[in-house]
Parts: sequence; structure tokens; C-alpha cells
Amino acid sequence: MLLFGGFLVKNLETFWQYTGFANALPEHFVMLGIGILFIFLAIKYEFEPLLLIPIGFGMLIGNIPFSEGLRIGIYEEGSVLNILYQGVQQGWYPPLIFLGIGAMTDFTALISNPKLMLIGAAAQIGIFAAYMASLQLGFTPSQAGAIGIIGGADGPTAIFLSSKLAPQLMGAIAVSAYSYMALVPIIQPPFMKLLTTKNERLIRMKRPREVSQTEKIIFPIAGLLLTCTLVPSALPLLGMLFFGNLLKESGVTKRLADTAKGPLIDTITILLGVTVGASTQATEFLTGDSVKIFALGAFSFMIATTCGILFVKLFNLFLSKENKINPLIGNAGVSAVPDSARISQVVGLEYDPRNYLLMHAMGPNVAGVIGSAVAAGILLSFLA
Repeated sequence: MLLFGGFLVKNLETFWQYTGFANALPEHFVMLGIGILFIFLAIKYEFEPLLLIPIGFGMLIGNIPFSEGLRIGIYEEGSVLNILYQGVQQGWYPPLIFLGIGAMTDFTALISNPKLMLIGAAAQIGIFAAYMASLQLGFTPSQAGAIGIIGGADGPTAIFLSSKLAPQLMGAIAVSAYSYMALVPIIQPPFMKLLTTKNERLIRMKRPREVSQTEKIIFPIAGLLLTCTLVPSALPLLGMLFFGNLLKESGVTKRLADTAKGPLIDTITILLGVTVGASTQATEFLTGDSVKIFALGAFSFMIATTCGILFVKLFNLFLSKENKINPLIGNAGVSAVPDSARISQVVGLEYDPRNYLLMHAMGPNVAGVIGSAVAAGILLSFLA
């Protein structure tokens, strides 16, 4: 009986050593709290729920404490999570996301008013400002380039670039990028109101011209040849973006376009979100560098928003009265599609209930998607 009792106690002790309670560190509870916060914000306030819920739940999965050697952690080679994470580490998921984005995107606003492309380009200044700031904080050039891309507010691009330049910082960069994408409704409006006058907010833009189907078909082909000939290193992202758009606009590949913008992008979003969230394992994630990355991401995002707005104000000095641009669409130059364009609409309606800016804001918004990918290609070309 005593022998059996001793055997049972030993088994219970062994079992206890494998429980999460025995392996828990204070850092695990911090990350579990952050994961629950992400889920709360997504459900309560609908902050990018399609992103924050998978990422938040991934944080819970990645921060359940466990004993090493069980091959269940995301950083343990051969584990299921580690295999799924290869799509992030090797940069497989972002191009597939871009394929779906291309199949969902209507470039009509940009085609009808090409000068709006300049707003999307101006907003990318935030990327290079954060790159220089990161260098000043002691990051290597490759790490600084990966951190800077957060200012584009484009999660897939941030993951793609960090997988090539700074894989060890990928978790912090990805979570930072998606966090600021979700916080667009909070971050951008104060800058939009601060940097514009009442008269500027009331500017009514000319209705966009009609765009023919032929123009819509030519655009992805011409866009691919122009951007990727200039910056070949952006080909994985822009190639898939424009291909997805051609599937949509050709009119003869509806099934492929529906697959790309539906089941495919939904599946990849789930895998990407959960694995990125799980990569925030407390022992790997909670470092001083992660704090710096979040601060630099905020700086980059604010600079991008500011530059987009100020560029419109400067551009208006050279435009006739009937062609002036409402600077409230300057914030849409960051590529958080379509949230930043919606914010342009919401803020504009506060000052003029009949001034609908969404159709205009989508121009710089989709230009921002292209611009952030081009910026990533530029950084990759001289930092890889």
C-alpha cells in the first residue's frame, strides 16, 4: 500500500511539473492579458475584428506555459504551430493575402484621378522617417528597414519585409503593424482636425469621371510592368496584387476572383493571425526591443498621416479652385484599406453632412497599398 502511495505521489509530482501552472512566469500572464484585450477591442469596439480576434487568440495559444521538449511550441521545430508558422517566416502568406486584396479592390477612384497617387506616395515618408529613427536607437540597418515599414499600416507587407530582413523581430513588428491598423479610428482623427482649417474641411471635390472597363483591365497590367520593372524586389507582393485585380476586372474569371477574395484570403488570414499571435511567446517577445518597436511604429504611423495631410495642403496651392483636394483625404495615404478612407468620410461628414469623401479617399488609400509595397521593395533591394 505504501509502495502504491509513493508511486501515485511520484506520478502526481511528474504531472504537476508538466502543467502550465508549474511553468508559468509573470510574463506569460502579461501576454495573456494583452491577448484578452485584443479580443475585447475586436468584439466590443469592432477594431479590425478579422485581424485582432485571430491575433488575440493566437496570443493565448502561444502563451500557455508548458515544459520544453513536448514539441508543441511555435518555436519548437517539428511542432504543428511551427509548421504553420513557416508561412510567416518564409513569406508565403503575405503574397496570398495580396492576391485576395487585389481581387477585392476597385481602382476606379485612382484611375479617374491619377494625381491622388501622389498622396499615397507622400504618406510613405513615415516609413523612411521611422527607418532613420530606428538607426538612431541602435537597430541595425536591416532591422531598421523592417521596423520602418510599420508606418505603411500594411500588416502583410510588414510581415513579408521582416521575414527577409529581421526574422527575430517579426512578432513584435507584425503585432505592432496590425495594432496600429486597428487603431486607425483613434489615431488619425486628431491629426486630421489639428492640421486642417474649417474652410479646408468643407472643400467639395469634383465627382470622379466614369472609368471604362478597358481602362480597368489595362490598369493591373500597366501597374505591374511599371512598378515591378522599377522595383523588382516588390514583385511577390505587387505581382499578386495586380493579378488578383485582373481576375476581378477581366470579367471572365469570376470564379477565380471569388475564390481569391473569399475562401482563400479568409483561410490565409486565419493562419497568419493565429501564428503571428502565437509567435508573441512571452520568453521571446517581452524585450526592450519590442517596446522600442511599438514606440517607433506609433511614430511612423503619425508621421505618415501627417505627411499625407500636409502634402494635400501644399498641392492645393498649385491647383485651381474647382480642382482642389479636401485635405481630410490625406490620411488615407496609409494603406489601412478601407479603414483610413472611411475615417476621411466620417470626419468630413462632421463638418458637412452632404460632403461624401469616401469615393475620393479610396484613391490615395489604394495608392497607399501600392506605395507601401514599393517602399518595402526599395528597402529590400539595398538592405537584404
